[in-house]
Formats: sequence, structure tokens, C-alpha cells
Amino acid sequence: MKQITHWINGKPWVGTASRRGKIFDPATGLQTGEVDFATVAEVDAAVDAATAAFPAWRATSLAKRTSSLFALRELLASHIDDVADILTSEHGKVKADAAGEVSRGLEVVEFACGIAQLMKGEFTENASTGVNVHSLRQPLGVVAGITPFNFPAMVPLWMFPLAIACGNTFVLKPSEKDPSASIFLAEMVAEAGFPEGVFNVVHGDREAVDRILTHPGIAAVSFVGSTAVARHVYETAAHEGKRVQALGGAKNHMVVLPDADMGDAAEAAVSAGFGSAGERCMAASVLVAVGGCGDELVERIQARVTRLTVGNGTNADSEMGPLVTAEHRDRVASYLAIGEAEGAKIAIDGRDREVKGASAGYWLGPCLMDEVSVDMRVYTDEIFGPVLSMIRVDTLDDALSLIERNMYGNGAAIFTGDGAAAQRFETEVAAGMVGINVAVPVPVAYFSFGGWNSSLFGDLHIYGPDGVRFYTQSKVVTSRWQNIRQHHSSLAFPSGSGSDKANKEGSKK
Repeated sequence: MKQITHWINGKPWVGTASRRGKIFDPATGLQTGEVDFATVAEVDAAVDAATAAFPAWRATSLAKRTSSLFALRELLASHIDDVADILTSEHGKVKADAAGEVSRGLEVVEFACGIAQLMKGEFTENASTGVNVHSLRQPLGVVAGITPFNFPAMVPLWMFPLAIACGNTFVLKPSEKDPSASIFLAEMVAEAGFPEGVFNVVHGDREAVDRILTHPGIAAVSFVGSTAVARHVYETAAHEGKRVQALGGAKNHMVVLPDADMGDAAEAAVSAGFGSAGERCMAASVLVAVGGCGDELVERIQARVTRLTVGNGTNADSEMGPLVTAEHRDRVASYLAIGEAEGAKIAIDGRDREVKGASAGYWLGPCLMDEVSVDMRVYTDEIFGPVLSMIRVDTLDDALSLIERNMYGNGAAIFTGDGAAAQRFETEVAAGMVGINVAVPVPVAYFSFGGWNSSLFGDLHIYGPDGVRFYTQSKVVTSRWQNIRQHHSSLAFPSGSGSDKANKEGSKK
């Protein structure tokens, strides 16, 4: 049985854990390992290592940082299958989905390889006579990331490559449910040539999280998880004076207009709703059928789901794997009874779904709840599993209003052949990420990822240009190198382009 411990100062942390968590294979339900839980002392040790490494790493040239990032990129690209195997074994997602996760994280490493361009400031010559003004972007210091179980590799890769590229040092607290990928990433960071202490990993639960949020040596915290925890992270860390980006939950709507290709829309709904067993913050969880297209959409989704293979993620033909834990599977499955009691219709029941080649594990097949209304819990709650709800509305106006009233605002998509409707949707929809005939509109690495409303606490989104802004602070320098003694001094406040006149008038007086 494997034993996962922390990674501090460039090596596994040697110590005796007072508490541990269990690691399971979701496809079999069997325990495969244990992970050490950090106390305050372990978190402090990681922060101390990152603090000690920061001055030298900050002073390291952009050329050297870029060289190490390129080395990390090559290592990660050559080990995509290895990382994917780890993800499948601990999260349960199928191998193809796991490999896709690693590839999307790799995109951010590649974006970070351009840090020499991304860190550029601005310069203005002769803003006033003999006065130049320029701006700098400088690192914050020690920064931390707290990441979720559903993307054990991708979300850390959304954070730390850009953070350390900007000259910061990093402490990662991954999910205790599937922690092995973070240690594999740490080993690659070390192999790529990053100095000891630049990247550290501590495992654990709320004790570790709360120490990160309150530690005086941590300047900024990035978080991805549920809205309730995101709010706690934001309020606690911000109270301690830290910069915070906390990405919360979602209830993503996929709107289908009557003119859409129903075959394409149904395929997209199945992919977006049931991929990774629905355990995605960008999963399509609400299908909004406009103008009477609901019946055909349900029929097509039912037909596609009958051909969908649910099974162990290690099987090449599996399209959907298990949920991450037994407790989570039971909670998600309970929404079928809840929805039915509240008046929804179960169009697809995944509780008794046949699973290929598996007799145990945390299984729940694709589920579709029809005739859902906005006051039902299957609509209001973030279920975070393979339960797709359908709401039927008359017009696009109704669909836009529905999305606007929802507490979340992560992503939204529309399927239509009408360019005017699509343009109106992208302009008016209340969501941070929008798909036009794209069901899961996760931005590429050179844009930024983030939602609105209760899907994001903080001002800046994750990775992309906002990521650079989040992990740096700006400084503006105003300089003059002329001999000041050649000029008469003035007590007038300098006024930019008018300062010459003010100085002259002050000298006359």
C-alpha cells in the first residue's frame, strides 16, 4: 500500500504523521494507499522553505526561469500517460479524459514559457522635461494554491507554473482524495532544475487549509472548489491582508434553440453533462430547451446514452468512469429521489446502470431529470455528478432571464444556427465564460478562466493575462537625472505636462 507524504524544500518530507487519510481506487472501492495530513508545523516548514528560496529565485534571470520552464514542459509532455494513469487510479476518470486534463495543464506551462514577454512593463520618455516614467512587474513572494479533487493535475498546473515564472515561490495543498499527481509534478519540477524550496506540497484537510489562509508569510492564495469553501477562503485570507482568487461552484446552462442541429446538441449535452462523471465545474448541468425542442432533445440523449460505455477508466472503450468516493456517489444519486418527489420526471435513471467489467466501485450512470423547475433542489444545488436537468422555456428571453437569476455565473452555452441570437446571447448572458455551439467553453491558456457572481470571489481570473496580474504587483518609477541644482526649486505640486509652467511660476515667486 503506497504512502504519500509532503514535498518540502525539494525532497519528500521525512517525519511521523499524527493523522492520515485513506486513498481509494474508485473503480474497485479498494484502499490503495494513505496520505499524511499536515499539521501547522508541516505547513510552516513548507512556507519557511519557500521563504528561504524566494530571494535567490526572484533574482534569477528571466532567461534562466524560462529555461527551467521549457525543461518542465518537455518532462510533462513525455509523461502525459504516466500522469493520466495516476489520475485514473485515484480519481476514476477514464484514461482519455485524464490525458486531456494533463494536456490542458500543459498549455499553461507553455504559456508561462513566454514569461519574458508577459512581465514587460511600460516606458515613457520625457513625460516632463528631463523626467522619464516606467513601470515594473514584480513577484509577491510566497504564494499558495488550494486545489480540488476533480482535476488533480490540471488545476495545480493552472497555478504554480505561472506563479513561479513570475518569480514567486509556491506552496500547494492538493485534495487529500487523490494526492499522488501533485507529488509526481513536484518530482518533475525538481528534475527540470528549479531550486529547492521554489515548489512545495503539503497534504491535509481543513487544519492545513486554515494555516495557509492565516500564515503571515503567504502573500496570496489561489483556490478552486465549492462556493461555500471559496467564500470561507476569500473572507479568511482577505481579512489577513492577502491577495485572493477563489473560484467557486457552478450551475452551467446549455441553451438549445429550435433551429439548432438536434443531433449535435444532444451529443454535446451528453459529453458536457456526463464526461468525467459530471465532476467538472464547467460541466453542463442544466439543459434549457427553447420553443418546444425538448421532446426531440430528450429522445436523442436517451438514444446516445444507451450506447455510452460506463466502466473502469483503464478500459480503452470506457467513456465514463466512477465517482470519486462512495459518499459522493450516494449524495449525487440521492438527487434523483429528491427531484422526483419535487415533481421532476426521471427520463434516464443511472442508479442501476450496467457497468462493464466491474462489480464494485462508486458507480452511477448518466441521469436526466426532465420537467425541472427553478424551485427544485436539482436545479438550485450544485450536484457535481452525472445528473443533467432539463428546463423547458418558450423564448430566448426566458432562457437569458433564467440564467441571470441563478446565483452562479461560471459558464453558459448556446446551440443555434442563428448568428443574431448567438451574438445577443454572448452579449447579454450573465456568465464569465460563454460557448457558441461549444458546450464546455474552457478558455485556452492565453485567455483567463473565471466566472461571475458566486462562482468567483476576487477580482482576477486564473491563468492567462489575469494570472500574470494576480501573481505580480506593479511599481511605477519616475526618474530625472539632470542636475537638480541647475534649477530653482518649487513647492508647487508637480502636474505632469503642466509641471514646467508651474516650476517656472514658482521660481519667479
